[in-house]
Amino acid sequence: MRVERAVVLPETPERAWALLTDWERQPSWMLDADRVEVLSSRREGVGVRLGVRTRVLGVPAFTDLLEIAEWSPPRRLRVEHRRFVRGSGVWSLEPAPYGATFTWLEEVRLPVPLLGELLLTCYRPVMRWLMGRTLDAFRRYVVASGPGR
Repeated sequence: MRVERAVVLPETPERAWALLTDWERQPSWMLDADRVEVLSSRREGVGVRLGVRTRVLGVPAFTDLLEIAEWSPPRRLRVEHRRFVRGSGVWSLEPAPYGATFTWLEEVRLPVPLLGELLLTCYRPVMRWLMGRTLDAFRRYVVASGPGR
């Protein structure tokens, strides 16, 4: 399943990157994240591992293991989903008039043939809605953080 959403942020890519990669604060704006924990000794770069306690339909359901596979600050970050959910997520930031465009792309699959595809097909509209609301929440988080804080 592939879902992509974007939002324009009133902040530079550099500042937006700093807010995006403040791992433990992500549940403040990421609606399906209950908790984020850095599992590796480093916090930046390829190979960083994150445990993300994930909500499904509002209920904490599982802990997703994410590993940073691409790290190009302040433009692009790609994570690989390493547990039950498989696939990748990409966050990209591009300069825009008066700020930055933040694009989020998720390409995920479940390791259960046919049933996994069926479940994700049914969940796709929910995920698209959730990602849109999450991007709106991130935009509000950026505004509330103030310029350059």
